[in-house]
Amino acid sequence: MASSQPRKPILLNRLCFAVLLAVPFFAACSSQQLYGSGQEWQRTECYKINDLQERNRCLKSANTSYEEYQRQADTAKNPK
Repeated sequence: MASSQPRKPILLNRLCFAVLLAVPFFAACSSQQLYGSGQEWQRTECYKINDLQERNRCLKSANTSYEEYQRQADTAKNPK
């Protein structure tokens, strides 16, 4: 029975290591999914605008890709 006790910390360490490796992947996926959901909501709101020019401006903003959004956010954080 004493031989099984040292294995528990090793298994726990491996599990913790695996979880820590997986966290960034889930966070990135979640951020992009949240952005997509926000875009969809914004598009829905854009279609409620009666003025055609204003609606088109709104839709242009709502159709910004996640990658472009990230570039804009990075530029805002680290201006040249």
